[in-house]
Amino acid sequence: MSQIVLATHNPDKRVEIAALLSDLGITVRSLAEFPQAPVVVEDGKTCEANAIKKAKVIADYTGLMAVADDTGLEVDALGGRPGVHAARYAGTQVSYEDNWKKLLRELDGIPLEQRGARFLTVVAIASPARERVDTVEGVLNGVIAQRPAGTGGFGYDPVFLVSELGKTLAELMPAEKNRISHRAQAFAKAKAVLRLLEKSVQVGA
Repeated sequence: MSQIVLATHNPDKRVEIAALLSDLGITVRSLAEFPQAPVVVEDGKTCEANAIKKAKVIADYTGLMAVADDTGLEVDALGGRPGVHAARYAGTQVSYEDNWKKLLRELDGIPLEQRGARFLTVVAIASPARERVDTVEGVLNGVIAQRPAGTGGFGYDPVFLVSELGKTLAELMPAEKNRISHRAQAFAKAKAVLRLLEKSVQVGA
């Protein structure tokens, strides 16, 4: 296993994930190198289902081991919404800002102490040579801020407040975010799985 492919068409996620996997010592390819790769419809009821589907489709298409992730945002005051629909909360073909503005409107008037939330990221690892798909997850707890802050990151980062730091994810430097985030936690576990898979390939060679 000298290379893997990231099963995402999202350029922001691609950059962040590539940084998280940079110490693996393998070539991390993107779907930009496979312009005819299918766009996978994320119609699963869970983040795990979406991640598995993306990883399997892209592994089969490229013939490479594929790594996919899916992230949900659960807000206590909204009964767990937007959940798995976080990326499309304000509709299809919308901006990150459209999504978090809708979230803030729905939370208008709700005090900070009742705006608890958590990000959940599930990473799936699939290979065309294996039937099994490995999955791992990472969780980051926080609260939804009453107003956006920061210019970094993407998605809901400007309104997701990390309570221990008193900052939103968008206010953190990339290296700091990549130490604590839900995606960082999930990909730290994914790297351990990838290293085990690499060893098994070497043993079987």
